[in-house]
Amino acid sequence: MREPVGGFALVLHSHLPWLPHHGTWPVGEEWLYQAWAHSYLPVVDMLRRFADEGRSDVLTLGVTPVLAAQLDDPYALRAMHDWLGNWHLRAQYAAVNWRSADHRLRDLAAAEHRASAAALADFETRWRHGFSPILRGLVDSRVVELIGGPATHPFQPLLDPRVRGFALRAGLADTRLRVGSVPAGIWAPECGYAPGMEREYAAHGVRRFLVDGPALHGDTAFARPVGDSGVVCFGRDLEVTYRVWSPKAGYPGDAAYRDFHTYDHPSGLKPSRVTGRAVAPHEKKPYEPALAAAAVERHAADFVETVVRRLTDLRARHGRPALVVSAYDTELYGHWWHEGPAWLEAVLRALPGAGVEVTTLGSALERYTGDPVELPASSWGSGKDWRVWDGAQVADLVDAGAALQADLLDLAAPTPTRDPVRDQAAREALLALSSDWAFMVTKDSAADYARRRAKVHGERYAELASLLRAGARERAAARAAELRAEDGLFGALDARDLLTDR
Repeated sequence: MREPVGGFALVLHSHLPWLPHHGTWPVGEEWLYQAWAHSYLPVVDMLRRFADEGRSDVLTLGVTPVLAAQLDDPYALRAMHDWLGNWHLRAQYAAVNWRSADHRLRDLAAAEHRASAAALADFETRWRHGFSPILRGLVDSRVVELIGGPATHPFQPLLDPRVRGFALRAGLADTRLRVGSVPAGIWAPECGYAPGMEREYAAHGVRRFLVDGPALHGDTAFARPVGDSGVVCFGRDLEVTYRVWSPKAGYPGDAAYRDFHTYDHPSGLKPSRVTGRAVAPHEKKPYEPALAAAAVERHAADFVETVVRRLTDLRARHGRPALVVSAYDTELYGHWWHEGPAWLEAVLRALPGAGVEVTTLGSALERYTGDPVELPASSWGSGKDWRVWDGAQVADLVDAGAALQADLLDLAAPTPTRDPVRDQAAREALLALSSDWAFMVTKDSAADYARRRAKVHGERYAELASLLRAGARERAAARAAELRAEDGLFGALDARDLLTDR
């Protein structure tokens, strides 16, 4: 077998903030169920097909603990089943009410009806016990390498090291409970990094993590040991990644693809294609699957050519085969970009035939490791620094988060047994510290919802802390039980772990 031109590691980062019991529309649970139906179900279905074919090391799958908790949550599972049934009914409504419309709309309604029926059958057959049994099967078959992360996806550089360690330990422990093992790699939330964090990773058994390309000055051709820590970082190759991700020229903006933003409001379906960036919603043309399928084929071929060209250039520059790491939010594939799962499968099937070794981060280490590096403070956000999460727009959230952390550490106590009140207080604190809230405010994406969520969880934490300090144990226990009914994720979380040194 000839030596590959180089390696390609696809990393999918699956994450949503905790949404059950916190609103439905336009932001809240609907966000979860749309992503579940249109991204998680089809991506898992694709991975299952690869597993059935005996393929391994297809991609590196990041699943944040807070998302895994939602995909296993009994309330969310029941509500998701209802949502899928509602999708099926909406498609049936469209099939009846679009009968006299353009034949393309009639065909779309029929396709939606078939898709919703298939999703319902898949969910009822395979997902009835949640995501963890499915994920464990994918991990055990080695079709994916699983990477984890801190519990509620906080922006780690802004955390007190003790809180940072607590969040990471809680996240890794939760993943162990769900899949039976602790991942050796993590998706550092928002790729946020501060110098020295690699030593904390090493202390917690984390052996690899991701940074954005500019943190390595664009030199992303190899995995890089970080100093002498024994921990390795991988950098996103932006030259390749932005073929998809770029808001100006990325594939999802093609005129033939389904338009994410244009709804038929009576049915809730999306009947239009992108048509053009400056085209008003009411002027967009009906979606045509054949046109979209042709675009998928064209863009998959272009991406494979881009990867081969990039690897050929890197091999000439370095004198040996190199690695391309492309990392994306899983929710891009299907939820935001309807045709994304089909494109993804086409690319992963075509790359080996083009002489590219498809690999995971862990399996890439033997062939594609370079010299040690020292990393600067960085993220994958705007400016590749921390401005999205600590800029002027979110200064109040940063200050509130710092005060909350100090109070949480002050509240910690070495009790002989677990204290459900302190556990719930810690849960609410971690939810308040989610990186999503600052991101949504800075990007003006449901900013009011994000501020409300940060405020609600901060106030719930403060209420429990106040009751504990006042010695009102019965009231505190009753209130903690009420809150746990809504925010009961991470059932094994132990607030006493805040006192752990490592």
